Amino acid sequence: MNSFLRPVTLTLATLALAACASWEPKVALLENYQPESFGANAYARHYAASPARTCEAARRALLSQGYVVTSAAGEQVSGRKYFQPDPYHHVQLEFCVVCTPERTDSHASMAFVSGLKEQYLVRKVKNSASLGVGGIGSLSVPIEGNLDSMVKISSETVTDPKLYERLFTLLGEHLDHAVVPLPPAPKAPSAHAPAAAPAPVIVFVPASAAASAPAFALASAPAPAAGPASAPAPAAEPASAPVPAAEPASASAAAAP
Repeated sequence: MNSFLRPVTLTLATLALAACASWEPKVALLENYQPESFGANAYARHYAASPARTCEAARRALLSQGYVVTSAAGEQVSGRKYFQPDPYHHVQLEFCVVCTPERTDSHASMAFVSGLKEQYLVRKVKNSASLGVGGIGSLSVPIEGNLDSMVKISSETVTDPKLYERLFTLLGEHLDHAVVPLPPAPKAPSAHAPAAAPAPVIVFVPASAAASAPAFALASAPAPAAGPASAPAPAAEPASAPVPAAEPASASAAAAP
């Protein structure tokens, strides 16, 4: 009886596993996916101002809404803002504004805006520890760590026309007060800065000219002769001869009365 039930049990288990595998959702393949139609003009707006002034207004509009300006050139501005809908969901929204001049009017420009939305999920970092057991082998045990990491789950261009309309309206409100910032003045050289050493002058003599030149022309100039030596100091005059001592009187002179 057991020998009869064993193949039946194995067959039923195989069918159950196959049924469970068939219940998993399958991702449909993208065939001929073309979301872009190029039929709307929601990303551009015309302004009666120079490109530099329009981009300055765009910079002020982004700053007024809490965006961090990541780059601000003369005709391009980018700003990023961070959102946290829940403890495990993180969203970043970035806008890039490019201002181009108009051909017919030097005081008119066109502002092109593009928004990028990126979404992240916070996940725990899982590690595994291996434990060796004699006679059996190594056993790997998963251990959940305390480190968190953000995993990007989507990155797409913002396509909401109403959002761009609000941004263009706010840009126009700041346009009347926008002033193009002047470029920073170059720094004057410091008075205490050491003067640069003059560059050495190198003269190249062709090999043919060096071979044909006379020997005395190629010889180095002799060093200038030393100037005449200064006259020696006059010798000190000899000391005067000592005065001879007086001779003693003769004996006869002493005996005279």
